[in-house]
Amino acid sequence: MALPAQDERTVPAVVLQDVHRQPLEQALDGMQALLERHGHVIVVASQAVAAAVERRLHTVRSLLESDRIALFRPALPPLGVAVLARQLRQLASCDLGPGVLASAGRLLTHYVHCGAVLTSVTHLDRVPVGLRAHARSWVPGSQFGVIAHPAPQLVRIGPDAVLRGPDFGTWMVVARGRLQSDWAGTALAPAWRVLGVHEAALPAESAQWWGTGKLVEFCSYLPDLSVLYQLVTSVRQSVCHWCGIDVIGDRCVFCSATPPAYDGPAQTAPAHGGSVYGGPARETPALGGAARATPALESPPPTG
Repeated sequence: MALPAQDERTVPAVVLQDVHRQPLEQALDGMQALLERHGHVIVVASQAVAAAVERRLHTVRSLLESDRIALFRPALPPLGVAVLARQLRQLASCDLGPGVLASAGRLLTHYVHCGAVLTSVTHLDRVPVGLRAHARSWVPGSQFGVIAHPAPQLVRIGPDAVLRGPDFGTWMVVARGRLQSDWAGTALAPAWRVLGVHEAALPAESAQWWGTGKLVEFCSYLPDLSVLYQLVTSVRQSVCHWCGIDVIGDRCVFCSATPPAYDGPAQTAPAHGGSVYGGPARETPALGGAARATPALESPPPTG
């Protein structure tokens, strides 16, 4: 799902509609046209989409023999994926190279808080659910507040229900399914001190991701382009030794190359068998008045 533009600078999205149902030749022609027009393509997709979608995308990338296509499937609920994609569209208007822009997705994931209000957690398999919560799902009228990212949380909604949220200023977007509940906007948003609340349509994959169509999905995020840009540019950049583009993190998102092994002087391994390497922690710009350590960028699976 492509969310509406955050501002006039936000780059429009190209939605790959039913890419796995198209004839292969049509999918190849469409991707080739995008490459010729833009130079590089960053595909952002939910992990809840059909497996055939991922297979088709890998097939297209392989047949085009192109290392200018990045496939990014963050471990976020569908609404969080849509929010992250819009943030990348915002950053695409800045002076960032394609490798840095694609790598920024993994960094910005750490600043997105995603969850939902559910009437049942019986079929929820992406967040740990205890036996007591499962039993309460059978009680008529029960509702649950669930956080899937950055850390799993689950509470039964009541007067004292509390979900830990971000400790920096965010906005919140709410997407309603087949559930009439205002808890996310009237209770959770004030508790998290969000700066504003917007509504959006529910992504097509949300019911499958959360295990029920009776839900209200929500996501808090950083809306300010200047803050996003400062976060990304505060991280050290390096040049991919294989394809030569600038990246952040430990793996090129386009060609999947990792930095060559360090060939320095041998070091004595510690007695406990742990690593002897340690780097200084970098800091990101202050959010909400407090500096936060930059999370480590996780390595995505090979895309080729």
